[in-house]
Amino acid sequence: MRNLLRSVTGLFVLITFSASMAHLLELPRKMDLSLADYRTVQQLYRGWAWLGIFEIGAFILTLLLVITEGRNKKSFRLLITSLVCFVIAIIIFFFYTFPANRATSNWTELPANWSALRTRWEYSHAVRALLYLVGLCSLLLAFVRKNARLRY
Repeated sequence: MRNLLRSVTGLFVLITFSASMAHLLELPRKMDLSLADYRTVQQLYRGWAWLGIFEIGAFILTLLLVITEGRNKKSFRLLITSLVCFVIAIIIFFFYTFPANRATSNWTELPANWSALRTRWEYSHAVRALLYLVGLCSLLLAFVRKNARLRY
């Protein structure tokens, strides 16, 4: 059962990380787009709200790992690091990304301050991608340490 929990957690984190990395890799090109081009490009994200299921799932599953595997101190620290990264990423979404989505009706309407909202939206996603990178690496290291411990 533990291996199943680890596998599903890894899958949820990896899916969330992949989406975040897409935002990070697009950022340099998107920051130079005109208002019309930016509005067009942003429509590619319709339906991405469903990724929230994986993001919340990654958080919950990592929390379960922290609870179930908390006895191993080396793995525990790494799992806590992952969990903290995921919590901070979710907080950033609700304080920076989501308000920009609301102010622009999910980028279908661009108000006068659209450029500032774009900066807020793009860089909040960039920070979240880095947090998911650290969280994923910590999670994988916890798995490796846990498996190495079991071999001896």
